[in-house]
Amino acid sequence: MFTVSGKVALVTGGSRGIGRAIAIRLAEHGMRVVVNYVRHRSDAQLTAKAVEERGGSCLLVRANVSKQADVAAMFEQIKLQCGELDVLISNAASGVLKPATEITSRHWQWAMDINALALLSLVQHGMPLMSEGARVVAVSSLGSVRAIPNYTAVGASKAALESLVRHLAVELGPQGIRVNTVSAGAVDTDALKKFPNRLEILDAARKKTPLGRLTTPEDVADVCLFLCSNLAQMIQGQVVTVDGGYAITG
Repeated sequence: MFTVSGKVALVTGGSRGIGRAIAIRLAEHGMRVVVNYVRHRSDAQLTAKAVEERGGSCLLVRANVSKQADVAAMFEQIKLQCGELDVLISNAASGVLKPATEITSRHWQWAMDINALALLSLVQHGMPLMSEGARVVAVSSLGSVRAIPNYTAVGASKAALESLVRHLAVELGPQGIRVNTVSAGAVDTDALKKFPNRLEILDAARKKTPLGRLTTPEDVADVCLFLCSNLAQMIQGQVVTVDGGYAITG
């Protein structure tokens, strides 16, 4: 049976794009959703409204996941409001888009802190609220294994994220906690709008995708839902790519 109803899920970076789609999809299947955001409060409120329109409940929590104090405070709120945590979706991401020769140590640390270190911090603070059967899902991108112009810092941080997932899967597996990565193909979100060649990227991805269309936030959300369910009991430490076959075309 497919069942996730009644479980509590935290979605970081849940105000827009893929994070919003994940929050809505989990809520549609009966999960109580905690949506984390840091800057876009009005967007987070729209996510909460969409969740509630589907009969779900949504707790909004503002926190910068790259800051330990913010993460600690967020989990205190989750503990007070929910008492437990069944699903942790690490989706919040950021980073500068520059050629490798222009990246500073600050740019590098920024990407690493938000895209990789945040997962470690979230798991460490979330463990006291998690029990056997809990799920951790990290959202990555194809830039972790492919060279994309101006994506050096972000791509390296996503590769670090995927490596961290594998180590956490081995360490937390004996406790019955499943840890996996969902890697998204080219998705037309607000993040992609920061690329100067956005339209070129999307057009190339569409032409190279065997299924003939771009990946949507909802496509990624569907796989996250599956990994959070009891249908994914024996999937551990894996990177599940959601891209319509784009990555296999070279």
